Order: sequence, then C-alpha cells, then structure tokens
Amino acid sequence: MRFHTRKWVKPEDLNPNSTLFGGKLLAWIDEEVALYSIIQLENFRIVTKHMSEINFRSSAKQGDIVEIGIDVVKFGHTSLTVRCEARNIMTRETIITIDSITMVSLDINGKPQPHGKTKVEFINDRFKT
Repeated sequence: MRFHTRKWVKPEDLNPNSTLFGGKLLAWIDEEVALYSIIQLENFRIVTKHMSEINFRSSAKQGDIVEIGIDVVKFGHTSLTVRCEARNIMTRETIITIDSITMVSLDINGKPQPHGKTKVEFINDRFKT
C-alpha cells in the first residue's frame, strides 16, 4: 500500500472523548481518494459512488500524525475502485480500514464517462521522452 498523505490531529479534529472524530477522518480519506482518482483518471469530475464497510480499529489523539494509504483494487469502465488504510504513525496502529471505495469519472453533464485507463500510472510513466 502506498501512503500518500499525512494529517496532524489538531484540537478542532477531536470528538467529545478527546480522540479523532471519525467523520473528520472519513472526510480526509474521501478527499485523498478523490485527489488520487482525479490524477489517475485525468478528470477533475470525480464522485464517490460507494464505500464498503468501514472498520474503526483504533484511534488517535491530539498531536498524533495520521497517514492515509491507498491501493488500487480495479479499474472499471467508468470507475476506479481502491482500498484504504489510515494508521497512527505515533502508535503504529491501524485506525481504519476500508476494503472498497468506488469513484466514478463524470462527463460535463454529470453522467458516468469511460476513462480508458487500465493500470496505475506514475508521473514518470506520463513524462517519458
């Protein structure tokens, strides 16, 4: 799994239990997966279609650093499906796992659009001379 983003848990990210609010973590994940999908599918019109069961396994507290990782599960005709893990760098514990998040590529009218992608591309793949 490739870990793309780190987030610092700040006071505004906490729930009444003084641990990381699950909704905040899900927002971070949704944004990171959207950005990843935009880059992979080369289309800024991306929406979240589906998230499988969300499994909270541990938490984080103020001052901890959370790392978000993504792996591609499959490329569909109009979609990209990934799995995700967020982990607490300070405690080395997995905070959450999501086995399947499906993102859909849209056209200018908001309808699913074929993207033509079949594999993960890295920057070096796109700029070969």
